[in-house]
Amino acid sequence: MDRLAAMETFVYVLETGSFSAAARRLNIGQPAVSKTIAQLEERLGVRLLIRSTRGLTPTEAGETFYQRAKRAIEDINEAEVAARGSGSGLTGRLRLCAPVTFARMHILPQLGPFLDAHPKLIIDVVLDDRHIDLVAEGIDVALRLGALNDSSLVARKLCTRRLVIVGTPAYFARYGEPQTPEDLLNHQAVVYTQSRGGGARWVFNRAQEQRVINAQGRIQVSAAEGIRTVVLSGLGLAMASQWMFEPEVASGDVVTVLNQWQMPTMDLWAIFPTGHLASAKARAFVDYFAQIFGTASA
Repeated sequence: MDRLAAMETFVYVLETGSFSAAARRLNIGQPAVSKTIAQLEERLGVRLLIRSTRGLTPTEAGETFYQRAKRAIEDINEAEVAARGSGSGLTGRLRLCAPVTFARMHILPQLGPFLDAHPKLIIDVVLDDRHIDLVAEGIDVALRLGALNDSSLVARKLCTRRLVIVGTPAYFARYGEPQTPEDLLNHQAVVYTQSRGGGARWVFNRAQEQRVINAQGRIQVSAAEGIRTVVLSGLGLAMASQWMFEPEVASGDVVTVLNQWQMPTMDLWAIFPTGHLASAKARAFVDYFAQIFGTASA
């Protein structure tokens, strides 16, 4: 078996979790898969997999080999796609990471046309509000909200939205609508502790005037989905991106207040693994959503 076939076999073993599942995916016998992995380990002079009753676990060398082998296979597949022409569509697996609530509201519902355009493409979506290691997790592209603190990241800005103060009509009917930023100190603020927009420090600007409020409230939440639930339950108001409550603002179930003041903006970024060229799949995905979010493709 040649080197490319051996790499593909190893990648399938890790992705499927067993020799038998990889054999079914490759349409060959399990003994052939076992023999290929053994020959690969012998040729490289290192152990790639740890076999136990609980399954297969890659060694450190195995994980490194997997990441590089997967990238090499993708590069070859993309070269073939380019040679055949774009009409054949993209193939293989695109591994995407995005914040949970943002993806649920704005990414997952829009995947249909992209999948229709590329019927041989599989999208593996990792939902996580944290900033995970893209290389270690094998991520092709990640979507992130807020400022980028790492200047070494390979990134593309997709669009920008403002932060707003939101609450339900029922909440404001009970507690009154704030007329100034200082009035917020008399309200129950729901603070998003993972926010890249400031957490409990809320900044308001109008002309040459700036007000900074340290929001007070009895509920602090570490996930955007929790912010939505608390606000929609009428338990408080929150500072949130326009994305977070877009459907409810449109329907009137949530209203924005203090609209005469401007709050900071929040950017949406596409992040690619440092040290790697963005794959054709990742670039196509980002171009597609750049158009949806109203920006021109780069």
